[in-house]
Amino acid sequence: MRIENSFVPAEGVGERRERSVWESGILTWEEFDPERSPLGPKTGDRVESFVAEALERLDDGDARYFRDRFPASETWRFYENFRGDAAFFDIETTGLESAYNSVTTVSVTRNGETTTLVRGQDLTAPALRELFAGTPLVVSFNGKQFDVPFLEDCFDVSIDAPHLDLMYPCRRIDLTGGLKSIEKAVGIDRDRPDLSGRDAVRLWHRYARDGDDDALDTLVSYNRDDTENLRNLADVVANRLHEESIGAVAGEPAGVPDPQS
Repeated sequence: MRIENSFVPAEGVGERRERSVWESGILTWEEFDPERSPLGPKTGDRVESFVAEALERLDDGDARYFRDRFPASETWRFYENFRGDAAFFDIETTGLESAYNSVTTVSVTRNGETTTLVRGQDLTAPALRELFAGTPLVVSFNGKQFDVPFLEDCFDVSIDAPHLDLMYPCRRIDLTGGLKSIEKAVGIDRDRPDLSGRDAVRLWHRYARDGDDDALDTLVSYNRDDTENLRNLADVVANRLHEESIGAVAGEPAGVPDPQS
């Protein structure tokens, strides 16, 4: 599923009417013809108006325009378009409340490379801004409720790119629980033994209190695994949601590589 397969941003078009458009054989914006669409003349005119502007915005890579037009639940549709420059990220902290705790590590995987910032070394507001600069899409697991507010509270940063929080689309395809259990459910393996958030806190204290560099190395490795596996999970989620939406109507194969194949 790509952005240009989507008609729900147009006024008067919900998922049911969008499906009727696909069923009529109109699968992309450029194929839209109000004369043969099932939407009626007024809604057809609205779709034409939306498409004219949206094609220009997509050519410009204006992801924020689409964030403001799409329902929040449909942000997964951005993934195929912006996967290449998306920022997959995860943080570790000393606790759950940003007012009383600190961020210890931040890992971002982008363009095939993973960068980890560490508290007391290179974890600063300017470094965070640089990591997220210009990204059209940020991808997390429970990042809307936890990671982003924590970073914005602890650093003078604003992460305002469209946000694909995989926890919510996972629920749509009956994948519930934490990130590690979902990874196991879809066949994503980790090379290292599994750790928990509590383990991450203990590792940080061993490093900060005792100078245990091995503990820091383990913590960084754990944090990096989270972000790198987010990309594999996002691939799985995007493909399954594609199969349940336009793929079910038109038999169109998903355009995202399947990490399970």
